[in-house]
Amino acid sequence: MSSRTGARIAVLKGGRSAEREVSLVSGRECAAALRQEGFDVVEVDAGQDLPDVLSRMAPDVVFNALHGRWGEDGCVQGILEWLGIPYTHSGVLASALAMDKERSKQVFAAHGLPVAESLLCRRDDAARAHPMPPPYVVKPVNEGSSVGVYLVLEGANAPAKLGPEMPEMVMVEAYVPGRELTVTVMGDRALAVTDIVADGWYDYHAKYSPGGSRHVVPADVPGAVAEACLAHALAAHRALGCRGVSRSDFRWDEGRGLDGLVILEVNTQPGMTPTSLAPEQAAHCGMSFGALVRWMVEDASCGR
Repeated sequence: MSSRTGARIAVLKGGRSAEREVSLVSGRECAAALRQEGFDVVEVDAGQDLPDVLSRMAPDVVFNALHGRWGEDGCVQGILEWLGIPYTHSGVLASALAMDKERSKQVFAAHGLPVAESLLCRRDDAARAHPMPPPYVVKPVNEGSSVGVYLVLEGANAPAKLGPEMPEMVMVEAYVPGRELTVTVMGDRALAVTDIVADGWYDYHAKYSPGGSRHVVPADVPGAVAEACLAHALAAHRALGCRGVSRSDFRWDEGRGLDGLVILEVNTQPGMTPTSLAPEQAAHCGMSFGALVRWMVEDASCGR
């Protein structure tokens, strides 16, 4: 990994996904830290003219701080491969696989990782009758940050009243009670296990509002569970072909021990905001925010 100190870095942020506002904050924070690290940084709000903007700018590296569709699902990665500009995070295939919850679960299961029972169905069908016995969760197949997630509780007489943000096809997944755990993978190393404590459902508000949730790192869980989370996160990162930094999310039903642990998804571009989990885990391991974003720039490449 060669030094790129002084290189011109284009930080992609914003975009047009449902996670635009979070991406704007991630991009701003990363850009500020990269400037402190000595890089020449230009912030780019990614629009449909992005190929032309990047062609004119000719940056040495693109730091991808986009979240959600178009920025995290392989689309932007394909543009960067076409332009031949080194970029951070995962490549085209890994990004597309991780964003598609159904296909990523198929990959996890094929590699022996524990997953929750789930099925795909049409949005209208999920709103008309219970697709599976409650409790269950209904969510888009290709969004992140708990965008459009509906929890149908045990004993519910009616299915979820799904909002207009939901796509035509949705995933219905058996609800796993218990705790929300997450692990950041950086290169070939799983950093730590964080226990995410929220007063209620860990939704979009809880993720990004100050005080919406509390992060306990390292998580106060049995050693065997912590070791399993670290191993599963690294295995999922590798199974999908991820590069750079990723974050794997788990649910753990502590009453069932290790049998109660399932992996939910892998985020190929985890949040880089003041309340984000990946920078917290890096700090726990002795790495400052500036050192983390510097590592990501040094790790950037094409053909990822």
